Amino acid sequence: MNNNELPKWEYRVQTVGNFWSGVKAIELEELLNTWGEEGWEVVSTHILENQNKINVIAKRPLTRETIRQRSMPSYQYEK
Repeated sequence: MNNNELPKWEYRVQTVGNFWSGVKAIELEELLNTWGEEGWEVVSTHILENQNKINVIAKRPLTRETIRQRSMPSYQYEK
């Protein structure tokens, strides 16, 4: 990326919790640690009122590999 080019991001949103038990700290911590290992950074959360749930929103830099995978979704890349 040159100095004039803006960074490109990919985003991820996941709903955590359920109506009966709400959001369990251990469930949220496991999610955040897994995402962190994958390079995701949480940028926001959104409480879903009267549902005992939250949406967790994260981003990470968009890579050429991800762009290729999205352009050819039926082709499976080996890691």
